[in-house]
Amino acid sequence: MSALQLSLPLSLVAFPIESPPTSIHMRPSETLDAKRREVHAAAIRFRTANPRVFGSVVRSDDTDGSDIDLLVDPLPGTTLFDLGGLQIELEEILGVEVDLLTPASCR
Repeated sequence: MSALQLSLPLSLVAFPIESPPTSIHMRPSETLDAKRREVHAAAIRFRTANPRVFGSVVRSDDTDGSDIDLLVDPLPGTTLFDLGGLQIELEEILGVEVDLLTPASCR
């Protein structure tokens, strides 16, 4: 019997009985804690430094529907494309909306 003709008894084949949960809801602060290194690495790749959090995450009143507010320092040569790319990548890493600001945008 060739490998293509081999069939397993039904008892050896695993079929899911229940659907697994599609996602685990975490507060953005918990997600940020778990992915802190990835956030720092992304900040470096997009020519920014010193990422810091403000808003509901700092006050510990964030919910699973909250966004994350981040302030970064642009390094010399940082462009709006860098900042936009960073925001998009952070949203992909963290799975939540990210409001990305620089000190100049807070004035």
